[in-house]
Amino acid sequence: MTRSRTLSLLAGVLSATLAVLGLASPAQAAGHHYVALGDSYASGVGAGSYTTESGACKRSTKAFSALWAAANAPASYKSVACGGAKTTDVINSQVAALSAQTTLVSITIGGNDAGFGTIMSTCALQGSSACIAAVDAAQVQARANLPGLLDRAYAAIRSKAPNAKVVVLSYPVFYQLGTVCLGIGEAARAKVNEGINLADSLIAAAAARAGFTFADVRGIFVGHQICSGNKWIHSVDILNLSNSYHPMATGQSLGYLPVFTQAVGQSATAKKAGAKA
Repeated sequence: MTRSRTLSLLAGVLSATLAVLGLASPAQAAGHHYVALGDSYASGVGAGSYTTESGACKRSTKAFSALWAAANAPASYKSVACGGAKTTDVINSQVAALSAQTTLVSITIGGNDAGFGTIMSTCALQGSSACIAAVDAAQVQARANLPGLLDRAYAAIRSKAPNAKVVVLSYPVFYQLGTVCLGIGEAARAKVNEGINLADSLIAAAAARAGFTFADVRGIFVGHQICSGNKWIHSVDILNLSNSYHPMATGQSLGYLPVFTQAVGQSATAKKAGAKA
């Protein structure tokens, strides 16, 4: 067998192995024109190392999208994610970065529409009873309004990037329960987790309606939540309040990045399978 034939066979085996594992090959990743959209969880608030050009949006070089781009060298990469963004911001400003040439999009959105920031401020400042009431009220509003808001944002993405794989990432559940922990009580922590799970379920359903890939980070964050011994999420940060309840750099690199990487590979594999069918 010639050396070139041997190398070809090895390349074929590697490609097949990557497909089975649901991971994109370097060649697949290199061909992507990638745009990252979304809110503070996408921009990397809490991870530090913010780019000068991003200003108040706080786009971090340690955000999962930047880490993925650095590791995979796509044909192009741009993040327009911005701390504080809502679905209307995606529609009115962020989708302008997309085009028919865009082949990969990531997004976390919906948390600000559901009032995450206000809820957590209430929990931190007013205590457990007020926290539970705030989450209950937010859940009523989320069920009524969030599906429609997400549908409109996802439709805008598909309209601007008709050829792209779109990966929608969830939010991590904040608290590890059953531990001794400063701050709000166990019942309030459980209620916050309940609210996040509801938001994630509504986001997953909207992603499915749009035909997008839903990438759920909740599992990988288990054991690394607030009140754990090895947390990847900031609790209340008195010295830098904007960090509060956001992933640390470890949450981006060890939590969001591997989940996104796997989702990109699964998308590529599914596309190939569909082409053969």
